[in-house]
Amino acid sequence: MSASHGAQSGSYVLRVAEDAADREACFAVRKDVFVGEQGVPEDIEYDAYDAGALHVLAVREDGVPLGTGRLLYGEAAALKTDGDPTAGSLGRLAVTREARGLGVGAALVRAIEDAARTRGLAAVDLHAQTHALGFYERLGYVAYGEEFPDAGIPHRAMRRSL
Repeated sequence: MSASHGAQSGSYVLRVAEDAADREACFAVRKDVFVGEQGVPEDIEYDAYDAGALHVLAVREDGVPLGTGRLLYGEAAALKTDGDPTAGSLGRLAVTREARGLGVGAALVRAIEDAARTRGLAAVDLHAQTHALGFYERLGYVAYGEEFPDAGIPHRAMRRSL
């Protein structure tokens, strides 16, 4: 999977992060956004799920990483999808400050949904920071359940059928 996208400040490419350099770029974006901007402790930002997850990376034409997200599926997703084996779990969606507003986040969500469809999944769940509910609602996600804290930040569970 590789797709090109145009944006006002240049073009970018989305791809599955298959090699070590791409995966490191994904982790660098997450560190900037979650640890640097939001104050999430670094030791909980990276978890045991990272090794088996599908990671998607958005990179600018000059190679600068702009955003990332991951898909958990199978057993790894079960704890985040109320045990539903037909649902994947989208998570760790992060877009660098300079790339916000260019459509990178929405493109990453759609790429992760495409990867979920390819794996035969019927839905994608996610845990959204409450300030991002509107972003995900515009992409077709519906919130369910009560608000809950994750890394000290309020979240809601959301789902979109594919």
